[in-house]
Amino acid sequence: MEFSCKDFKVGKCEGEKVVDGETMPLVLQPPVPNKSDLESLLLALKNNKEWFEQMIIKNSAVLLRGFDVKNAEDFNEIVETFEWEDIRYVGPAPRTHIHKRVWTANEGPLSEFIYYHHEMVLIKEYPKKVILFCEIPPPEGGETPFVPSFKVTEKMMEEFPEEVKEIEEKGLKYTFTAPSANNVSSMRGRGWEDTFGTSDRKEAEKRAKALGMDVEWLPNGGIKTILGPRCLTKVFEGRKGRKMWFNTVVGMHGKEISSAIMADGTEIPEHVVKRCEEIIEEESIQFKWEKGDVVFFDNYALLHGRRPSLPPRKVLVATCK
Repeated sequence: MEFSCKDFKVGKCEGEKVVDGETMPLVLQPPVPNKSDLESLLLALKNNKEWFEQMIIKNSAVLLRGFDVKNAEDFNEIVETFEWEDIRYVGPAPRTHIHKRVWTANEGPLSEFIYYHHEMVLIKEYPKKVILFCEIPPPEGGETPFVPSFKVTEKMMEEFPEEVKEIEEKGLKYTFTAPSANNVSSMRGRGWEDTFGTSDRKEAEKRAKALGMDVEWLPNGGIKTILGPRCLTKVFEGRKGRKMWFNTVVGMHGKEISSAIMADGTEIPEHVVKRCEEIIEEESIQFKWEKGDVVFFDNYALLHGRRPSLPPRKVLVATCK
């Protein structure tokens, strides 16, 4: 579908790339200066919902820039305009509920790099869209870089055809250890009680099972979750048959609180993981946050992360089915 919408003007941003013929991110701005208010934006989105969703799929990332979006309440109105079903976040990142469908993004220390991932990639049900709003842009750093997932698969299959084939055939198994209570000093410090919404162990086990996890209780009150087998790549309908690198091997392999191996127990070669990490960085795209920016990511098609930054930085998130 070609770009054609009188309610938006196509802009540019520093760092954008053309990937397989599509600009990432597609920057949409007010058509004229006096149409930058929230009411005009909501009306434009309401009148072009189907088209806008097609742009998210086509370009993988759509950035609304230059509109007067001030706070969580404004952001929530944008999210609710589309009537996409909400999906509750399940994962290790410490987050705080702000307003209706809006949460803080990962509250881990700003000095840490949050590694690239598809949101909730290990859970049976993951969001189709991740929507981020910048309320306070950081003075330095703090970008939310993203990566076209199919490009990683292409390069990995070129460089490691046998290894990729073996992992595809065997599948992946992950483990992750979480404390009982939240630890906001860590970007992966969300406790199991908050994650599963209960302090009852039996209920937590039941909810973990429903999400596709097995659990082991640890002497310190924490929990070890075991997930697998999981896929290495995945093809989603409507995305040109692209094979997405739909895993979190690099992010979890050989870490202090997590692991990633083949489902039969075979270790993934260290040099393969290391090169994959390099490829992901090589393919990354990033833009500088501006106050009021709202970006829509196709979570099926993109990995995303967070660069270290100086404070303050306030980015809010909503996840949708």
